[in-house]
Amino acid sequence: MKKLFYILLGVSLSITSCELTETPEATLTEDMAFGSESGLKVYSYSFYRELPNATEAYKLDEMADYGAVNNLNQFIRPGAYSPENSSGWDWRELRNINQFLEKNVNEAVPEDVRNHYSGIARFFRAYLYFNRVVRFGDVPWVDKPLAVEDNDILFAKRDSRTLVMDKIIEDLDFAATHIKTTGGDGTEITKWAALGLKTRVALFEASFRKYHTELNLQGTANKFYQHVLDASKILMEQSPYSLHMGASPETAQRELFISQKPIATEVMMAVTMDESLGVLGSANWWWTSPTYGPRYSLVRPFINTFLSIDGTPYTDKATYMTDDFYTETQNRDKRLQQLIRTPGYKRDGKDAAPNFNGYSYTGYQPIKYTLDASSFDNGALNNNAIPLMRWAEILLNYAEAKAELGGFTTEDWTKTIGALRKRAGITGGIDQLPTTVDPYMKRVFYKDVSSPVIMEIRRERAIELALEGTRFRDLLRWKEGELMATMPWTGMYVPALNTLMDLDRNGVPDVVFYDGNTNGPTITVPQGVARIAIGGKATNRQTMTADNHLEWFKAETREFEDRNYYYPIPANSIVKNENLEQNPGWE
Repeated sequence: MKKLFYILLGVSLSITSCELTETPEATLTEDMAFGSESGLKVYSYSFYRELPNATEAYKLDEMADYGAVNNLNQFIRPGAYSPENSSGWDWRELRNINQFLEKNVNEAVPEDVRNHYSGIARFFRAYLYFNRVVRFGDVPWVDKPLAVEDNDILFAKRDSRTLVMDKIIEDLDFAATHIKTTGGDGTEITKWAALGLKTRVALFEASFRKYHTELNLQGTANKFYQHVLDASKILMEQSPYSLHMGASPETAQRELFISQKPIATEVMMAVTMDESLGVLGSANWWWTSPTYGPRYSLVRPFINTFLSIDGTPYTDKATYMTDDFYTETQNRDKRLQQLIRTPGYKRDGKDAAPNFNGYSYTGYQPIKYTLDASSFDNGALNNNAIPLMRWAEILLNYAEAKAELGGFTTEDWTKTIGALRKRAGITGGIDQLPTTVDPYMKRVFYKDVSSPVIMEIRRERAIELALEGTRFRDLLRWKEGELMATMPWTGMYVPALNTLMDLDRNGVPDVVFYDGNTNGPTITVPQGVARIAIGGKATNRQTMTADNHLEWFKAETREFEDRNYYYPIPANSIVKNENLEQNPGWE
């Protein structure tokens, strides 16, 4: 299917470049598009443009509280973002989808076939609208292809999120009922993907309504939590998916992200690559380059949330703040070594400690999407598939919705959070409910959470789905956006300056940190050892905390106000339609 998709996409693109009553360059007429199943199939592939592509899918968490980067996103930089540089108010793909739905009525095609492809179209309309609601809140609901004379719609006010979210659920219910596809490699939309998207959409909306009390929609939150449970139940009872257990807990999760083909037992939607068609990704380039990518470095407060292998909080250790890099990475949740470089990680068959010389600021360098051969590093060369939806998310969505509604049982825990932790090699607490709130999680992350179960579900969600594009949205829906501004971008513990550090204890020093007010280290430094200035001259942004932890970008102020729960509508869109009202705080 994958190769067919890329071939047909070139044809289907030409359909939407003109009115379907015209003859496009690829000579696909309206009768051809809607008069046969093959024509509907060709057209439907144009909808896939709404999904992240090969150069976007691995960047979805580029802005998150747990990621330190080399250039602060303007959205959280004080005074830098405005309606004048906002974007995303784009409805071109919506017209394409609505046009298909209006014209897909040719009785020469069996009704069940037409409904199948209309289901795919409605999946993508729901997907598009969900993204717009997350970004802007209220948006105009349009379910027909607009003509120039449709001024009452073209220049209408925004519809309420309550109307739009109900319409999204209607679209997903239609899609889940009528899409016939139930198998494949994750590159085609299936009825399972429609149900999976329903759990994602409904969980976002349920928690947004619950925690954003200013909307006065708390009374309708449970309806959406129930949508999550209803869709999850069908998936759990009827779908073919399960957690990929892999060869061992040390590799199982990361295999999902470095496999050339989607691992279809768990991956429900994916972006795939094809070297023969020139469709390749640049994940290695982005995640390892000192210039092309953001030098994304995970921060110590997040790394601290990974449990010890026995299921106890790592932060229960009296020495957790002063453990060196090697010590803090031992006997932990096995997902830690699949997320970042830890002792024992190898590239090209050689030990590869965190690369301070060209990439990492904190010492916690991600590897989730990168292939271990350095030959993939310098360009768009990656051939690994990128999951967009997988079974682990469904388990997490179900667990959170059930816990928020009440009645979360030990059985629920065991088949969701417990199962994920078991795959990660954790030996304790996988078959019993937590009974106390972790004080570290409450102090550093979620000060208002009093439920031990909900706290652990939030911990698990951040760890299991790290870098998969869920974190910022989770903070939005929980009304925890303040973490975007307050989370310290701190890193590993550095006992002393001017001391050679062998991070992976393989007998070869990796880095030395020195006072930036001097001209360099005051000790002899072997060739190949990274030399990192701490503070001092010029505009050095690498500093150290009073308790000897690396810190990045401390001088740069981050800001997240109530207005940041929505993006501003672009100014040029408001100029065109004076009936659009700007989001609060962005006027």
